[in-house]
Amino acid sequence: MTAEATPSLVEATDGPADAGPSVRGPRARTTTAYLRYVAGKLGGAAVSLLAVLVTSFFLFRLIPGDPVKYMTGGRQVSAEQLAHYRTEFGLDLPLWEQFTDYCGKALTGDLGTSYQFRTPVIDKITEALPNTLLLTVTAFVLYTALGIFLGTRSAWRNSGTSDRLNTGLALTLYSIPSFWLGLLLIIVFSVGMGPVPGLFPTGGMESGGKEGFAYVLDVAHHLVLPVVTLVAVEYGQTLLVTRSALLDEMGSDYLTTARAKGLRDDLVRRRHAVPNALLPTVTLIFINLGRTVAGVILVETVFSWPGLGGLFYQALSVPDLPLVQGLFFVFAAAVVVMNTLADLIYPLLDPRVGR
Repeated sequence: MTAEATPSLVEATDGPADAGPSVRGPRARTTTAYLRYVAGKLGGAAVSLLAVLVTSFFLFRLIPGDPVKYMTGGRQVSAEQLAHYRTEFGLDLPLWEQFTDYCGKALTGDLGTSYQFRTPVIDKITEALPNTLLLTVTAFVLYTALGIFLGTRSAWRNSGTSDRLNTGLALTLYSIPSFWLGLLLIIVFSVGMGPVPGLFPTGGMESGGKEGFAYVLDVAHHLVLPVVTLVAVEYGQTLLVTRSALLDEMGSDYLTTARAKGLRDDLVRRRHAVPNALLPTVTLIFINLGRTVAGVILVETVFSWPGLGGLFYQALSVPDLPLVQGLFFVFAAAVVVMNTLADLIYPLLDPRVGR
């Protein structure tokens, strides 16, 4: 080979330096696609929250009842006093002006002032939120763990006696209204029925007059029946989704290969089948968390639990429009936010999503 040909070869070998962008191209395109996916989901969530804000304003104005008359406590008051209350809370303004004022304040975090408590709505929500989270998070952790555990065992022993019992009980409990089950538990385990004595309080969060560890035990004692109600009603959905997803995975080739390598059946299930089958369950977990926070109204009302659900029921009976609107927005926002988080996390678990 001549020396004159060498520069051309050098120039040719210098080519790969320019090939870098083509190598990084797929990764860059994947990142761009995911960012577009994230932007689309966040935009959809923002639109949903705006729709909730608008809906909450007009929906609860269809409720019969005059909040001004409630604020007077049923006393005979003059027309001038009623007019004063209406002016104080902006109820004398045209509906469109009330709406624009409500939206403008809500965007700054001001959800108005409660008619019955005469305090900012955000303060009442902040006060009751920890109680609701204590109830819902405790129930959520328990029914999620129980649903995944029983769902995997039911799928692995498909069509067996335990599978039929688990799915039958899950479907039965899932179809029972939570308030009805709560009332039944109160009758049996709080009031007492036949040979069963009353073991738990009928309602509330604490008995009062206790401090330290005794207070913690007292709250836990009051927490048992509401948590059991939520767990019994909600665990069935997680069980059924986990069972269905695992049944789809059980015929996969990689499980056959794992068995052929001599792995025990228990290891094949725990290390190979279950992690892949949990993808739909992970999505359901986020959705259930938001739905549990929003759906705890009936359970908190039945057990007189001092959380957001009980507060919503109390405000709805007035009607305390600012408080009802604020709570409705919080409940809906919990569902929207959890659904959005599930959508954002799913592509990280399954790369085929969002590309």
